[in-house]
Amino acid sequence: MAKKDEDIELLETIEIPVEKIKHLLDIPKEEIELLETIEIPIEDIKKATKKENQEPIELLETIAIPVDQIKEELNKLPQDTISYGEIEIPTHKIREIFKKAKKKYLFIGNKKICKKIWLVIFTLSIITIFILLYILLNWNQDNHNIKKEIEKVQTTVTVEEIAVERSPITIPSPTPIEEETIEPTPTPEANPYWDFISIPFINVDLEKLRNENLDTIGWIKVNDTNINYPFVQSTDNEYYLKHSFYKKSNSAGWVFLDYRNNFETLDKNNILYAHGRLNNTMFGSLKKVIEPSWYQNQNNRYIQISSLYANTVWEVFSVYTIEPESYYLQTEFHSDEEFQTFYQELKNRSVADFNIELNPSDKILTLSSCYNDKSRVVLHAKLISIKEK
Repeated sequence: MAKKDEDIELLETIEIPVEKIKHLLDIPKEEIELLETIEIPIEDIKKATKKENQEPIELLETIAIPVDQIKEELNKLPQDTISYGEIEIPTHKIREIFKKAKKKYLFIGNKKICKKIWLVIFTLSIITIFILLYILLNWNQDNHNIKKEIEKVQTTVTVEEIAVERSPITIPSPTPIEEETIEPTPTPEANPYWDFISIPFINVDLEKLRNENLDTIGWIKVNDTNINYPFVQSTDNEYYLKHSFYKKSNSAGWVFLDYRNNFETLDKNNILYAHGRLNNTMFGSLKKVIEPSWYQNQNNRYIQISSLYANTVWEVFSVYTIEPESYYLQTEFHSDEEFQTFYQELKNRSVADFNIELNPSDKILTLSSCYNDKSRVVLHAKLISIKEK
């Protein structure tokens, strides 16, 4: 074929419709149909169509590609440079190109995906899998280590219950009055409030735990949950998110008091944090408090704490979930009115009405933890009983 090199070199490859070569190739039909076109390097065309001192290639050994079909796709070959109506390419060249195509592409159905792209996707997938496995193994190891620490801590000290001693209240008998019926004065036991303040304290020898960790402040117990741990306090609210009671690096962290709080004098709002672990360690079981089966049980509505300074009982008045925010984590208030607005908002958020009244002199305990990736679970309780040490 007479064709100028500068014209044909305008192309890197020429795409041959599969339909043009199906009947001449001995490649299985189901394989060749995976390709829409086969790309032929221009150098192969030049070698196949312009060889010196060779007889013309027989028709049965070549595949004929109509030049009009090439012009229609590329529209780059001048008409006066074309002296023949077709370009002849040896069949064996097509077979070689098809083999190269099979090596280069991954076939899925009737589509082809470059094997280099597939290799990148495959490599990234393997890396992702290894990263996830690493995270999972670390998570399991941290769970194992934290469980061992919990067992060690809980065997170091004993959590004792101390019954509350209440002096009997003497109510004088009313003076008889003729023709008048006097209703008996209700006893304190008839008021549910007295049931709560009679809840026993817990007492823990925290000095034993301070020998292990001087950051130890107290011990908290919440009924019908796994929360039965000592709590600590650092100079910030970050350290114990990633360190255990024994100050070892651990993603489970530990239960800790807000660094702004003073548990000796008790602030208006005293806040304890911990991770909401999926295995229910730390504050993982705090999620239960928003379930009716938990808060409808009267025995679950109080929290016992033994600190370095006093043993206390707190009565739950609000439980809810909320997106991360700082409002309920406020610890200082400039006036009684501000504090009254604060605790009223906490009550309004609750998923249940506990019928608890608060006043400006009350002290609040707040427990906060992750409920899921987007929200927090929060419990608020007010101080109802205290016995200083």
